[in-house]
Amino acid sequence: MLKIEKLINGEKMTIGMEAAIAAIGAGIAIAGGAVGTGVAQSAIGAAGLGLIAEKPNQMGIVLLFLVLPETLLIFGFVISILIMLDAGLI
Repeated sequence: MLKIEKLINGEKMTIGMEAAIAAIGAGIAIAGGAVGTGVAQSAIGAAGLGLIAEKPNQMGIVLLFLVLPETLLIFGFVISILIMLDAGLI
């Protein structure tokens, strides 16, 4: 088992390679959720602005559809927390 040693706040901390890979995986989970949210919101935002220009009373529905992709980022965050808990980083 490969160990990584780092000085944090004056104390020596040893992290195993498995924990380091888990931390990278948690970061990828957050990044994937963020990219997915950005792609979805860009398409929904463009279509929503077109709808609001034609029918201003539909703004509530457009706002709801614009907020829905944020759940992707929340799911990525929850998955990253679960990964870090399993690896013993939290």
